[in-house]
Amino acid sequence: MLPPNPGAGGRSVVGERPNAGDRPNAGDRPNAGDRPDAGERPNAGDRPDAGERLNAGERPNADDCRHAAHRPNVGVLALQGDFEAHARILRGLHAEPREVRIPADLTGLDALVLPGGESTVMSLGIEREGLGDPLRELAAAGTPVLGTCAGLIMLDRDHLGVLDVRAQRNAFGRQLRSFEADLDIAGVPGGPLHAVFIRAPWVAEVGQGVEVLAAVDEHPVAVRERTVIAVSFHPELTGEPRLHALLLGLIDAPASVRGADV
Repeated sequence: MLPPNPGAGGRSVVGERPNAGDRPNAGDRPNAGDRPDAGERPNAGDRPDAGERLNAGERPNADDCRHAAHRPNVGVLALQGDFEAHARILRGLHAEPREVRIPADLTGLDALVLPGGESTVMSLGIEREGLGDPLRELAAAGTPVLGTCAGLIMLDRDHLGVLDVRAQRNAFGRQLRSFEADLDIAGVPGGPLHAVFIRAPWVAEVGQGVEVLAAVDEHPVAVRERTVIAVSFHPELTGEPRLHALLLGLIDAPASVRGADV
């Protein structure tokens, strides 16, 4: 007689299945009496109570809940300049940055940043995309605005006309005259702010309703008019967040501060 065939991979072949006589009968199966009774099941006292499930140190705090509930939408004009650095600072302050390139990008914004760059290039881009009037209307409605370096120039009387100031371009000199300084800025807590000036403007003329927040050699380099802030330097280059925090703090400013033309 031939030996049993081990089949594929050593598995038992059909002829090796146990016959009916080898199967356990009903009498071999565990009866109901062998099952654990109710008394052996874990009782309510063994379950972790609410305090063990989530202690106070694991609960989300109120600030986390508030930030999750509302992250203000802040536009960053993205025609030219280091707009990505501004966006990083805004994210760190629990805001949602949005790149602004066309008028539709301004819809629903809570605040706006005009970054540094080259003011002539920015002017051409604003004109090309038809952004001039929409930007003016946004500021006139009381939306907080922050302009840095070339952004200050774009906000002045000779450009968008949002701020009642006149900026002087390259006022401190060309690229070789760039410098850094520690400034005390009115309304910004936490001590001096380290400012980087690159081909920076200063404010040559200040309107009656404009507050000078800081100056270098008696030349204004940081100003504010209602909810519009403008500075001559680049806070984004050092990751300095306090001016952006000041901007966000103006979002819920009362109407008397906003001075909205509505």
